[in-house]
Amino acid sequence: MNNLLDILKKNQLSVTDGRKKILELFLNSPGALAHADIEKSTGEIFDRVTVYRTLQTFVDKGIIHNIPTTDNSILYALCKQDCEAGHHHDNHVHFICDVCFKTTCLDDVTVPEVKLPKGFKPKHAQMVVGGVCDDCK
Repeated sequence: MNNLLDILKKNQLSVTDGRKKILELFLNSPGALAHADIEKSTGEIFDRVTVYRTLQTFVDKGIIHNIPTTDNSILYALCKQDCEAGHHHDNHVHFICDVCFKTTCLDDVTVPEVKLPKGFKPKHAQMVVGGVCDDCK
C-alpha cells in the first residue's frame, strides 16, 4: 500500500478510491490490462468515465503506458522505468501471445532505431511482437 500511495503522491495526484483501486490492479498484474479488464475488476464501484479519466491521467503522468494491438484497441501497462509527465521512456518491445492473448512488456528488449528519410523527426516508436509465450509453449 505504501508503494501505491508513494506513486500517487510523487506524481502530485490526490489519493482517491478510484485511483488507488486502479493503480493496485496494475501493481498486481503481471501483464497489460484493457479498459474492459479494469471495469470488470472494479465492479460497479466506478463508472466507465471514471476509469477512462483515471487511465488517461496515469498515462499523462507517466505511471502507465499505452500498448498498441493488432485490432486497434489499447492496452495499458505499468511503466517500470523513470517515466514522467509527458516523457515516457518505455522503449521496449511488447509481446502478445497468439494462444492466451496475454501482453507482456519485454523490458530488456529495446525497440531498434529506425532510420527515417531526411526531414522526418521521430518522437517515439512502439514495437509489438506476436508469437507463443513461455506459459503456452
